[in-house]
Amino acid sequence: MKRLKIVALTMLLGMFASVVSVNAQDVAEGEQIFKNNCAACHNTSAEPLVGPGLQGVSQRRPLDWIVKWVHNPQAVIASGDKYANDLYNKFGKAQMTAYPSYSEAQIKSVLAYIDAQNAAPAAPAAGAAPVAGAAPAASSNGGMLEYILIALLGVMVLVLVALLSIVTTLSKLASVSPDSEEGQSIPLLQRIAENGKKLASNSAFKTGAALLITLLIGKATIDAAYGVGIHQGYAPEQPIKFSHKLHAGDYQINCSYCHTGVYKGKGANVPSANICMNCHNVIKRESPEIQKIYRAIEKDEPIQWVRVHNLPDLAYFNHSQHTNVGGLECQNCHGEIEKMEVVQQRSTLTMGWCIDCHRKTDVNTKGNAYYDKLVEIHNKDSKEPLKVQNIGGLECSKCHY
Repeated sequence: MKRLKIVALTMLLGMFASVVSVNAQDVAEGEQIFKNNCAACHNTSAEPLVGPGLQGVSQRRPLDWIVKWVHNPQAVIASGDKYANDLYNKFGKAQMTAYPSYSEAQIKSVLAYIDAQNAAPAAPAAGAAPVAGAAPAASSNGGMLEYILIALLGVMVLVLVALLSIVTTLSKLASVSPDSEEGQSIPLLQRIAENGKKLASNSAFKTGAALLITLLIGKATIDAAYGVGIHQGYAPEQPIKFSHKLHAGDYQINCSYCHTGVYKGKGANVPSANICMNCHNVIKRESPEIQKIYRAIEKDEPIQWVRVHNLPDLAYFNHSQHTNVGGLECQNCHGEIEKMEVVQQRSTLTMGWCIDCHRKTDVNTKGNAYYDKLVEIHNKDSKEPLKVQNIGGLECSKCHY
């Protein structure tokens, strides 16, 4: 009997763990769908944005109504549904985008995410902090500069010795009384000139001065060479004044809403005018900047956005590998993008900068069975966490092939 109870208890615990796992997966899937499609117009709280706040929506409306609304909101409004028409009129007759491709299970996962957000403490704002283990932005000009700085320090010591010698000589000259026979026989300016000539003819001083000038010229040359192809601080004027501070910061629109490939493509993609129109077919249509979008659509021409972050063609970079698999936040490479009125390149994006990141960053192995064996092998020989450099992050062929 006791054995049967243990078996029954084990089965119940297993069922409970399974339910928790499914719920966690639902919330995670719902979070991704919400941030990619809904966050531009809705908050998970009760506070309205472009559309109503979604806190408690699963209690306000039945599931079948929500599914119909998501699949085809225009049809629900046209059917005369009072609740739908009240919403439509309250929010300036802004038409919600239809999402017919999402299944009922996916819509339920979004509702689960909304409920979880309101049940748990408020999450930090998007991009408020980098993920754990992510390397901070850093720049490196190579080890040669360290040697140059040491050499410059040595030269400065020599210059200091020469200056002390001059001060000592001047002090001795100052101690001679002008009324004395010695003081009257040698005018002050003449004495200074003579000592200056002696110093200039000193071989140690000449060698030190020549070395200092050579090192300064060499450092300037190396700095200029290292700066070739580096556009840190580059902030071009865009054809339309777009504020990331307003959209990504104040409204907390997820990056993937406009840059659709940020989590699933090699590149993040530049947004098309159609994406802008999801909101601006109603919002601020009279703005001169928004009118530029309308003119582009009327002429059937793309908006000529100026690219800010651009790697050379000889380097391979996969955006999704870093954001989706690696779990890095946009701020790791792009800086505090949510605070920028005008986007600028904050990092150097040099090979040394990337390698430095690979040396410092822990591999995001949590929940990814692909890394289980690698972690097991790594832990046999090292007590340090698995870094990107340990899985080929420093191999030339990873980025150049």
